[in-house]
Amino acid sequence: MKTVVAPDHTISLNDTISCYDICGNDFAYNLICVALKRSVSFILVSLPEETGEFAWKQIQELTTDFVGCRALTFSPDTSLNCTPNKVTVCFAMGQRDIRLYHTDFNQYSSVSNLEGHKDFVNDIAWVCEGELLASVSDDFTCRFWTITGNPENVITFCLSSAGMAVKSHPEDPNKVLVAEKRGIIHLYNVRSKQTVVSVESPKFPLMSADWANSNRLFITALAGGDIITWDLSRRFVPVDVKQVHEDGGRAVKFSPSNSEVVIASIGRPDITLKIFPAKSNVPIMEAPLKSYGGLCWHQRLPYVTAASDRNLFFWKVHMK
Repeated sequence: MKTVVAPDHTISLNDTISCYDICGNDFAYNLICVALKRSVSFILVSLPEETGEFAWKQIQELTTDFVGCRALTFSPDTSLNCTPNKVTVCFAMGQRDIRLYHTDFNQYSSVSNLEGHKDFVNDIAWVCEGELLASVSDDFTCRFWTITGNPENVITFCLSSAGMAVKSHPEDPNKVLVAEKRGIIHLYNVRSKQTVVSVESPKFPLMSADWANSNRLFITALAGGDIITWDLSRRFVPVDVKQVHEDGGRAVKFSPSNSEVVIASIGRPDITLKIFPAKSNVPIMEAPLKSYGGLCWHQRLPYVTAASDRNLFFWKVHMK
């Protein structure tokens, strides 16, 4: 039975949140990068399961050249467990710019730009175990970039509509999921530059897609307000379709947990977060939001997070 719940913890900031990411590396899993309307903040958070209480602190703020961020992601080699710290974040900025930021939170920082897209960049992801960066855009392309030395666009896949999502999988590092707005999802082999498999959503527009850590054969998409899930061993027909957001969806994410497949989504009406077990059409949790600024799971602990207006909310998800 669905339960409308208030967040367990809140980080309140001084400006509207555009997007954010929680680092997935075990050596920086409590590091969050938040893009605000006029700046970018790096935040360290501690949760009660680790320290007995919820606490957070801002450790760096960027104001120049980081306005208008649409998406961001931490590099998989980001670490706070080395000297000096090693932090790399990629930002999709403005209309078509991609910016790489490297810092040790002390004396060193650098910024480099990736140029090539002709329209808005909708999603970015590190692929091939961090060797390449992938980006998808309204210009109907998915591009792959080298990031060492002089960053360069080395591979381009042409799409039939705007690229909305790009994902890699830890168990299949050479394959990349690319989702198009008109409902087509491809798995590409980056090394061979070939399409491995494609599936098509029964609805569109597709706004978001994800790939389950718990099973690399499971992919899901949020299209036309429905959460649609495929088992790629039986790829021709979706294994599950949930009618979730009747006025359209914004984001869908699998829980990183390997013990149970749980899906979070945000959509309309009234901008609502919903949490579903994969095999159920009844949400185990719902929460209203004032606005949409992103959706992420914590990589270690059973928390889902969402940004709304100036707040970053944390809910502890009680999985069976």
